[in-house]
Amino acid sequence: MSQRNSLLSFSAALLFLLPSFGGLVHGELSKDFSQCLDFFYNKTPPRGFNYTAYQPICQRYKNIYRFASLYHRQHRAPLYSAYILSPADGKRPKIPWMYEPQLAFAGASPDMRPFNGTVDQNVFESQAVNQDYTNSSFTRGHLNPSFHQKTEDDRKATFTLTNIVPQKEGSNTGTWNTLEKNVLDRFKDFCTGSMYVITGVMPYESDAHWINNRVSVPEYMWSAYCCPSYKSNITKDMEQYFPTFAAVGRNDP
Repeated sequence: MSQRNSLLSFSAALLFLLPSFGGLVHGELSKDFSQCLDFFYNKTPPRGFNYTAYQPICQRYKNIYRFASLYHRQHRAPLYSAYILSPADGKRPKIPWMYEPQLAFAGASPDMRPFNGTVDQNVFESQAVNQDYTNSSFTRGHLNPSFHQKTEDDRKATFTLTNIVPQKEGSNTGTWNTLEKNVLDRFKDFCTGSMYVITGVMPYESDAHWINNRVSVPEYMWSAYCCPSYKSNITKDMEQYFPTFAAVGRNDP
């Protein structure tokens, strides 16, 4: 398959795949990612579902946009996060978990903020909080993992709960972690330009699962990337992974 056809297939696959994630959402698109389109290949977010229950978030930390997430208000969890992969230049940062002020207060600062002390009721109602994950038997699963971000501030920005879904430990530290490492290795070894990544979830089709009766637990995790520029002498066994690749797996070890 030619590179152009592969890229078209990548876009078409996302357009086909995402409508099934919308659940009972109806209505017109009211907001967009206009301030952070650079995190999407060809500046084109996935389409094919309506946005009534979703909030596009240009994830901003220290007054800089770091990545993009599509957030489901009722599920108190993101549907996906989109970012440009860049290998970390340091260790996993130690930082308090953060929240999105604008989900709680109209006109609030667009910069994510750390949880400090007592959680405001508006924040509690509008999004997930640390208490939701305490003793839940689920880990905080990054959609945009910190080790896929170069600078310390970019890595810190991934520690917002609007980038987090309830993920089983055996997936988070096992099979899914292996996938994230494989994607990083392919970027390092073969990509000669940017790699655009979108990672998201599929909710249970029926009998929704929740932690703390508040945060939706996904049944599946999925991830897709596009590396439009890569080495011409790519090995035969790696051809299937370029210029695009996607994977889906149950939220399970």
